[in-house]
Amino acid sequence: MTPVIMSEPTLLVLYGSQTGTAQDTAQRIGRQAKRKWLQVQVLPLDNYNVANLISESLVVFVCATTGQGDAPDNMKNFWKFLFRKSLPAGSLSRLDCAVLGLGDSSYPKFNFVAKKLHKRLLQLGASPLLPAGLADDQHDLGADAVIDPWLTSLWEKVFALYPSLAAVTPLGEDEPLPPTYTFHFLDDVKEDRCRISTEQTVPSQSHPFPAKLVSNRRVTDTSHFQDVRHIEFDISGSRIQFGAGDVVMMYPCNAPEDVQQFCQLLRLNPEATFALRATDNTAVPARLPQPCTVRYLVETYLDIAAVPRRSFFELLSTFATNELEQDKLKEFSSAEGQTDLHSYCNQPRRTALEVLTDFPHTTTEIKVDYLLDLFPEIQPRSFSIASSLKAHPNRLQILVAVVRYKTKLYKPRQGLCSTWLASLDPAQGEVCVPLWVKKGSLRFPTDTDTPVIMVGPGTGVAPFRSALQERRAEGKPENVLFFGCRSESKDFYFKSEWGTMMEEGHLKLFTAFSRDQEEKVYVQHRVTENAELLWDLISNKHSCFYIAGNAKEMPASVCDALKDVFRQQGHMSTEDAEQMFAAMEKSGRLQSETWS
Repeated sequence: MTPVIMSEPTLLVLYGSQTGTAQDTAQRIGRQAKRKWLQVQVLPLDNYNVANLISESLVVFVCATTGQGDAPDNMKNFWKFLFRKSLPAGSLSRLDCAVLGLGDSSYPKFNFVAKKLHKRLLQLGASPLLPAGLADDQHDLGADAVIDPWLTSLWEKVFALYPSLAAVTPLGEDEPLPPTYTFHFLDDVKEDRCRISTEQTVPSQSHPFPAKLVSNRRVTDTSHFQDVRHIEFDISGSRIQFGAGDVVMMYPCNAPEDVQQFCQLLRLNPEATFALRATDNTAVPARLPQPCTVRYLVETYLDIAAVPRRSFFELLSTFATNELEQDKLKEFSSAEGQTDLHSYCNQPRRTALEVLTDFPHTTTEIKVDYLLDLFPEIQPRSFSIASSLKAHPNRLQILVAVVRYKTKLYKPRQGLCSTWLASLDPAQGEVCVPLWVKKGSLRFPTDTDTPVIMVGPGTGVAPFRSALQERRAEGKPENVLFFGCRSESKDFYFKSEWGTMMEEGHLKLFTAFSRDQEEKVYVQHRVTENAELLWDLISNKHSCFYIAGNAKEMPASVCDALKDVFRQQGHMSTEDAEQMFAAMEKSGRLQSETWS
C-alpha cells in the first residue's frame, strides 16, 4: 500500500526520558501516526532546536519525572530555555499541543514535569488539544491504564482538526511498518570497536572514559543473603571531577550466555560485521561503531534481559505466521489483554530473551533489520559515588548491592548492571568500564560551621561516605550519621572507617542493627531516641538533614520521626511541625535521594 503524503500536518513527538519508558511511549505514538499516514518525527527534547517551536503546528510532548520532581537528562536544555522569563507570552500561538506525563504516585512530586510543562505551554499561547495525561506506574495495569484512553482521545482531536486525515484508510495493525534501519553485512571488515573517547574532553554520555577496575571486593559476610560489592576505579587522566552527592553513570553488558543463546535463537553469526543505514531521516545510534559486529550489538546495546514492554509484543505479532502464537501475541498487544500480559511478563519479571523461547516459531521469523525496533537500547545505570577525591585522588568508588531474587519462574532474576559488575575480576586481566559523572541531587553546605545530619541505611550510606571524607579533609567536624543494616557482623559497611572518624572527633555515629535483637530496630527509632541532640543541631546551629536509601517505607518513616522531634522538642503543634519540615525542604536544608 502506498502512503498518502499529506501536505500537513507534520506531527512532532518530543520526549524526555530517563529510563526509556517515555521514549518507548513516544515511539508508539510515532508508529500510530505512520499507520495513519501522517508525516512524523520522534526526537528527544534536547536533540530538537527549541527555537523552531514557534513555527510548529502540531506537537505531542511525552515526559517522565525523575528523582524529586526533576526533568530527565535528555530534556534539561529544553527545560531551561522554555522557562526563560524573556519569552513573550504569545510566542507559541500557532501551536496545537498535547502533553503526556509518565510518573509514579508513590513519589511526592507525581508527574511534576508534565504538569509544569503543560502550564508553561499555555502561558506561551499554545492551544491544548486535550488535558495533560498523567500516567501512573502504581496503577494495577501500569501506565497504559491512562495512556490508552488518552491516545484514543488524542487522535479524535487531531482528526477533528484535520478532517482530511480521517478520510484515509489506516495501515492494518498486522502489517509491519518498514524497519528504522537496515543491516548491510560486510566481508572481513574489522569493526572500529573502541569508540570510547580518551581524547581530552570531560567524559560524558557520548564520550565515556574507560576507567580501569582496581578492586571488586565483597563487603557482606559470606553467610549473608545479600552480596554487596565495594568497587574501585582508576580515573587517572580522565579530567573527571566530582563532589559529595554526585553520581557515576555506566552502560552494563549482557551476560555472555545470554548473548550466545540470543544469537542461536535468531540464527545470527556473532562474528558477522555489518553497517547500519537509516531508512528515513533518523540518525544511526552514536554508541554503535560503524562497522559493528553482531556480538558487540547484542552484548552492549540491545536490552534482551529486560522485561519487554507491550510494544515488543505488538511488533512481534506482525512477524508471526503460526496461528496459535500470533493469537497470543495479539492478545498481549491489545488493551484488553494487559492483565494477562502483566501476569505473564511483569509479575514474574520474564525477560525478552525468555519470551523469544516461548514463541519459537515467531522468533525464527524475525528479520535482522527489525532488531533495533524490537529491542530497546540498554539504558545507563547510576550509582551514588561513595568516595571523595580529597581522600582518594584519581579514584572513584561505589557500593553496589547485587540484585538477585526469586519469582514463580525457575531461574532466579538478576539485576543486569549489578550482576555484570560483580562478575568483573581485575585479577583475570585488565578490565575497563566506560563511565562518566553527573551532578547528583544532594548538595552539602560549603561553610565550615553548618553541621550535617545524614540518615543512610544499607547502601544509602554511599553518598554520605563521600561527604564525610570530603568534610573531614576540609576540617568540618560537625557530622552526625545514622546507619542501619541487619546485623553488625554481616553488613555493617565501612565499620573501621567510621571508628577512625569518631576517634578523630569528625563523626557522631548512631547504628540500628535490625536483626541483632528480638525487637526490630530501624534508623527512624534512633532518630526519635536522639531528639534532643537533633533539635539542638537543627534549631540552634541550622544543621542540614539528609536521607538516602531505598524508597520503600524508610524515607517516610524517617520524615515522620523528624516531625516528632520538632513537636516534642520544639513544643509545636502538628501543623507547625509540618510547616517547619516544609520550610526546611524548600530552603534545601532537608534533602533526600531515594531509589526503588
